[in-house]
Amino acid sequence: MKLGHMNYRTIITVLITLCVVSGFVYSDTPDLIVLQRIEGPITLDGVIDEPGWEKIEPFPLIQNAPNFGSEPTEKTVVLVAYDDEYLYLAGLLHDSEPSKILDATKQRDTQAAATDYFGIIIDCFCDKENGLAFFTTPTGLRWDATVANDGVTERDNEMPFGMSWDTFWDVAVTRNEEGWFAEFRIPFSSLRFQDVDGRVVMGIIIWRWIARKNEIVVFPAISPESGAWSIVKPSLSQEVTMEGVHPKKPLYITPYVLGGHGRAYELNEAESAFQKRDDPVFEAGLDIKYGITSNFTADITVNTDFAQVEADNVQVNLTRFSLFFPEKRRFFLERASTFEFRFGGPNRLFYSRRIGINEDTDDMVRIYGGARLVGRVGGWDLGFLNMQTAKVEGLPSENFGVLRIRRRVFNPFSYVGGMITSRIGLDGSYNVAYGLDGIFRIFGDDYLTINWAQTFESDASNKFLSLDPAKFRLDWERRTLKGIGYSLGVSRAGEDYNPGMGFEMREDYTRFGNRVFYSWIPSTESFLRLHQVYLNGFLTLRNSDNTTESAELGPGWMFETNSGWGGFIQPKIYTENLDEAFELTDDVEVPPGEYTFYGVEGSLNTPMGRTFSLMPNFKIGSFYDGWRISAGTFYFLNLSSTWQLSGFYEFNRIEFPDRDKEFTAHIARLKIMATFTTKLSASVFVQYNGAEDVVVANVRFRYNPREGNDFYLVYNHGINTDRYRSLPHRPFLDNRAIMVKYTYTFNAK
Repeated sequence: MKLGHMNYRTIITVLITLCVVSGFVYSDTPDLIVLQRIEGPITLDGVIDEPGWEKIEPFPLIQNAPNFGSEPTEKTVVLVAYDDEYLYLAGLLHDSEPSKILDATKQRDTQAAATDYFGIIIDCFCDKENGLAFFTTPTGLRWDATVANDGVTERDNEMPFGMSWDTFWDVAVTRNEEGWFAEFRIPFSSLRFQDVDGRVVMGIIIWRWIARKNEIVVFPAISPESGAWSIVKPSLSQEVTMEGVHPKKPLYITPYVLGGHGRAYELNEAESAFQKRDDPVFEAGLDIKYGITSNFTADITVNTDFAQVEADNVQVNLTRFSLFFPEKRRFFLERASTFEFRFGGPNRLFYSRRIGINEDTDDMVRIYGGARLVGRVGGWDLGFLNMQTAKVEGLPSENFGVLRIRRRVFNPFSYVGGMITSRIGLDGSYNVAYGLDGIFRIFGDDYLTINWAQTFESDASNKFLSLDPAKFRLDWERRTLKGIGYSLGVSRAGEDYNPGMGFEMREDYTRFGNRVFYSWIPSTESFLRLHQVYLNGFLTLRNSDNTTESAELGPGWMFETNSGWGGFIQPKIYTENLDEAFELTDDVEVPPGEYTFYGVEGSLNTPMGRTFSLMPNFKIGSFYDGWRISAGTFYFLNLSSTWQLSGFYEFNRIEFPDRDKEFTAHIARLKIMATFTTKLSASVFVQYNGAEDVVVANVRFRYNPREGNDFYLVYNHGINTDRYRSLPHRPFLDNRAIMVKYTYTFNAK
C-alpha cells in the first residue's frame, strides 16, 4: 500500500473512536482542601511577616523518611495561599543547628543531595500523572522541573524529573539563627490548568529535604511504600481548590542573536590529509509562546538554535545496539510527557532527538522552524508538533510531525490515547506511524500497560492488516516498595516495524521479562530503611525462527540505610546468539555464534547528603568467548556554595585470549562548577573517551538576570590523544568553536 493510498481519515477515526469507546470517562469528587485567598499585598523578600500570612492555616507535615509517620525532627511550618495573579508558598524551616544547614550551590536547577531543599509539586490538570516542581535551597536558587508518567522511571537509577524545563516564577530566601525561610510567588500565567466558572482543582505535594539527616518531611502523608520517588507522584497528591481563579493567556516573544567562530578538520578529496576549515557564525532567531485559549498554548520557533545546551555524557558501548541519550533541548521539554509513548526501556514511538540531530553522525542539523501546540480541551490532553529541518549531506530536508491525544478513563489513575508521527523528506521519502496505548489501574497498586503501533514507509510493502510493520506490548506491574512487586511483560516487533521518529534497540523480535521482587521496610529501630531481594531477567526470541537472540537472568539484593548508604549486588547468566559479528573497536570484534557467559555486578553509594560522596560500581565475569572487568565511580565534592566538583571515572578491560584480542577503554568526566550568585555561573566540563582517544571540553559562562533573559558564552574543543591511530594522522587539536548567545524575552501580554 503506497502512501498516497493510505486512508488517514480512517486511521484518525479509529484512533479517536477507540479512545472514546474505552472512555467510561472518569468522574470523581474526592475530598478537597480549600486554599485560602490571601488578603493584602505580599512583599517577596523571604521575611514572612505580612498581615495576610497570619490568617493562613499551616499544612501539617510528617516524615516520609527515614521514619515514616514520625514528627519532623526540625520544626517546619508551611503556608499556601493565592490571589488573582499568583500562587504563594511560604516555608518557615526552623533548624536547631543552623550552622549545619547544607547549602551546596547557587546554580539554577542543580540536583545536589548535599543541600537542603524545600518546595512544591503541582498537578495542574489534576490528571494524577503529570506535575510541575518548584523548589529552592538556603542559597535561594530556583529549581523547576517536570514530572511525567507518575514519577515512574524505566531504570532504577533514573531521575523522575525533566530538568531542562524552565518557566517564570520567583523565590526569596532569608537565614538567621533560627533556620532558613523561603517565600515563593508562582504566576498563574506559568501554569496550565482548567477552571469551571473560576473554580480550579489541582493536586499538590510539599516537601522539605534536610540533607545532613537524610530526612524528608512531606504533605500529604505519603508512605515510602509507593516507591523510591513516592514524594513526586502526582497520583498521591492532595487535591486543593481555589475560587475566582482563571487561566492566563500569556504572550512571550524571545528573539536571540548568536555569533562565533568554528574550526573543523576534514579529510581532503584524496583522503590523504586533514584540511582546516574556518567557519564564522552569525545567526538570529525567534521563539514565541502564546496562550491561544486559557489552557491551550502554542510555541513557535524560527531558525532554532541550541548552542547553549550542555554536551552529552560520553559512553563506551559494549553492546551491538545504539546508545540512548536523553533530550536536553528546552523547546522539546515543556509538557513533554504529553508526547510520551513508551514501549519499555528506551524504546519509544516518538524520540525528539530525531529532530535536528543526524543520527548517523550526531551532528546538529539546522531547524528552519516549527510549532508546537499543547493543552487540554474538555477531558482530552492534546499535543501537536511540526518541525522543518534543512538538507545536509546524507539527509534531505525533512518535515517532522506528531499528533498526540489522551484521555483519563475508568478511574483517576488510568488513561487511553493515541499518536500519529510523520517524517517526510523533500526527496519523496516518508515514514509514518500510528499508535494506540493505555495505562489502567486494575486494583490497588496493580497497573496494566498496553501499547500497539504500526509504521509505513517508502520502499516498503506497508501491509495494514499485518504484524510485520507492527509492535505491541503488554505489561502488568505492581508499583510498591513493600511486600511482593513485579513487572511482567511481553512485547513483539515485526520485521518491517521501523519508527522513523522513534527509538528502537532491536529488530524483528519477541521479548518476555522483567522483574519480580520482595521488599521490606523495617521498624524504626533498624539501621535499614529498606531492603529488597529480586529476580531480574528477560528472554528475546528472533521472530524468523523462534531461536533465542538474547537472555539474562539473575537474583539480586539491594538496600538503603537510614543514614543514606545504599547499594546492590547481582550475579547474572547471559545468553547471546549472534547471527553476525559486531565490533567493539576497529581491531576487536565478537564473531557470530552462540555464547553463554556469567558475571556479577553491583554498586555502593555513600550518603549523598554530605560534602563528599561516592558511588562506585563494577561488572566482572566472562564475556562472550573472553572475559571483562568494568569498574567505575561517580563522585561529588561540594567545596562551598560557590564551588563544586563532580565527575565519573570508568575502567573497561576486555580480553579474548583464544583469539589473542584485547580492548581497554577509560572514560573520565570532570565538571567544575562555579556559581558566584543565583544569576551568574560558569562551568568547565572535560571528558575523556579512551575508546576513541579523544578529549572533549565544554566551557560555559551564563548570566541570567531574570527568566527569559540569558547571556551565554560557550567554548567547545576537542583533542586527539592518539594522533597516529589511523592514516592519515589526525590533528592534535581537533574541532573547536566559540559562541556567544543572547536571548531576551518580551512579555507582550
